[in-house]
Amino acid sequence: MSNIFRQFLQKVGSGNHTGENLTRADAAAATKMMLLGEATPAQIGAFLIAHRIKRPTGEELAGMLDAYDELGPKLQPIASARPAIALGIPYDGRTRTAPISHVTALLLAAAGQPVVMHGGDRFPTKYGLPLIEIWQGLGVDWTPLPLAKTQQVFEQTGIGFVYTPKHFPLTNTIWDYRDQLGKRPPFATMELIWCPYAGDVQMIAGFVHPPTETMFQVALGLRGVTKFAFVKGLEGSCDLPRDRTAIIGLSSTSQELERLHLVPREYGFTTKNVPLGTTEELLAEMQSVLAGKPGELMQTALWNGGFYLWRSGISPDMRSGIAKAAELLTSGAVAAKLEQLSQTVNSVSTVFQPA
Repeated sequence: MSNIFRQFLQKVGSGNHTGENLTRADAAAATKMMLLGEATPAQIGAFLIAHRIKRPTGEELAGMLDAYDELGPKLQPIASARPAIALGIPYDGRTRTAPISHVTALLLAAAGQPVVMHGGDRFPTKYGLPLIEIWQGLGVDWTPLPLAKTQQVFEQTGIGFVYTPKHFPLTNTIWDYRDQLGKRPPFATMELIWCPYAGDVQMIAGFVHPPTETMFQVALGLRGVTKFAFVKGLEGSCDLPRDRTAIIGLSSTSQELERLHLVPREYGFTTKNVPLGTTEELLAEMQSVLAGKPGELMQTALWNGGFYLWRSGISPDMRSGIAKAAELLTSGAVAAKLEQLSQTVNSVSTVFQPA
């Protein structure tokens, strides 16, 4: 048993009247002790559920991020006229609505905007469709690549994917606890604003509950991150919804979030989300979008592509961003980016594989 970790557990697990929040340094230390196995299984399980009940603070999230930065992987800076965009998407995937983030990433990269994504396999508690399986279905298998090879792909294509089971295996044990507890621990909140990139970056994070925005803002502020956007997206992702007004918090020069409300019907979109069917159906719909064919998922791609092209500074406003997204998709530029990405990943993977 770790007596030091026991003190952290006593603080977060003592209830409303006597409990305490951790300092940033304490949160970093506690996170490292859990990742490195210096705390016992009983201590780790108790801490994770107690911290969930208490709810993390922005300062605690900043400390957790400090620990991830110290122990975890980072893609190195690449030459780019724009800061990379890091997409923070829940690791436990999607179960109800069709994701579009892969098309968004390809579209942005085709326009010269670097994108960093990260995640792993099917995670608790939802065990939904994860990013990695969609990439594999599109012909891009990141799983065998060591970080150095992923770096090469990132430099050549503008898209990088940090596959945590391989690149950050210390986190694997934590997700076992998440399964056993049946609840998302604060790590699941922190992962949305974790950025495994050492260069200039704009953090885009999805969220569900409004208080999460404040935690995100405090944590990123403490860590000196000044460019970010928080999207109340589909299933907590960065995908803008079509069945309701998209609510987005943007970084600004003041201490307050700049609030943006985007109404789909004002831009000519129907107010419905595309449901998630089988993985095969989703992949077929994505291929149709990449071929420039009209359809409901194409509408979702244009809605999201327009916003992210605008947010990246590639397009001056939302309407021109939507038009630019349509141009990139119908011209075949986004499909060509997928082909380049697939060929590059296959090339470096083949070179890496032992005989």
